[in-house]
Amino acid sequence: MWRPWGSSKKSPVRRIHDTSSPFSCSSFKDILHLCAEDYSPSSSSLPLSSAAKRTANVFHRVRIANSILRAWGETRPESNRKLLDSVSDRSVSVSIPDADKRIVVYYTSLRVVRSTFEDCKAVRSILRGFRVSIDERDLSMDSRFLDELKGILGKSKLSLPRVFIGGRYLGGAEEIKQLHETGELKKLMEGLSAAEPATCGVCGGYRFVLCDECNGSRKIYTEKSGFKICTDCNENGLISIKKQ
Repeated sequence: MWRPWGSSKKSPVRRIHDTSSPFSCSSFKDILHLCAEDYSPSSSSLPLSSAAKRTANVFHRVRIANSILRAWGETRPESNRKLLDSVSDRSVSVSIPDADKRIVVYYTSLRVVRSTFEDCKAVRSILRGFRVSIDERDLSMDSRFLDELKGILGKSKLSLPRVFIGGRYLGGAEEIKQLHETGELKKLMEGLSAAEPATCGVCGGYRFVLCDECNGSRKIYTEKSGFKICTDCNENGLISIKKQ
C-alpha cells in the first residue's frame, strides 16, 4: 500500500537520471516497492504546499512505473523466442487424417481431479475463441482415446490436456496459456480450417450417441444365450460419431 500523501515523514529523494535505461525487474512487486517511496523536494527548492507535494508524489511514481514497465517489455520478446523455439523442437505428429488443418485436443470432462478439469476447461475455452476446427477427444467418454494418445507420445503416464495444432504437438495447459498471453498462439492458427457454424443435430456436439443395439446398457438379450455384453459400443454404451 502507498503511504498517505499528506505524511509529514521525510524520506530520501529518489531520482531517475536516465528513464530510458533498462531496469532489472522480475515482477510488479518491484513497482509497488518503488512507488511506496514518498517524493520530497530538495532542500534548495522553495517550500511547496500540501497539494503541490501530492502532485509531485503522483508524477514521480508514474515516471518510475512507466520506466520499469518499458524496460520490462523490452525483455519479453527474448522469452517469447525461447518459448517458440521449445515448441518448434517438438517433432511429434498426429496420425489423424487432415490433422495439419485443425486442432486436436485430448482432455477429460470428469471432475474427479479439479485442477485437471479446470486446465482442460481453460484450454478448450482459449482454443474455441479462435473459431477454428477443433477435434476434441474426451478420454472419459472412450478409453480408446487414451490408448491412442499413449501410442502417439510413447508414454504410459500422461497429464491432461494435450494439444496438437496443425499436426504438431504443442504441450499442455501451461504451454497453451503462455503462447496465448504472448500472442504467438494466434499465429499458429493461420491456415487452419474454420469451425463449423452449427452444432451437430445428431450428437449435439458431444460426438457420441447411445448404442442402437443395447440403448446404452451394454447388455443384449437373446433367447438362445440369454444376456451378453454388447460388442457394438464402448464401455459407456456409446457409439462415436467420427468427424469428417
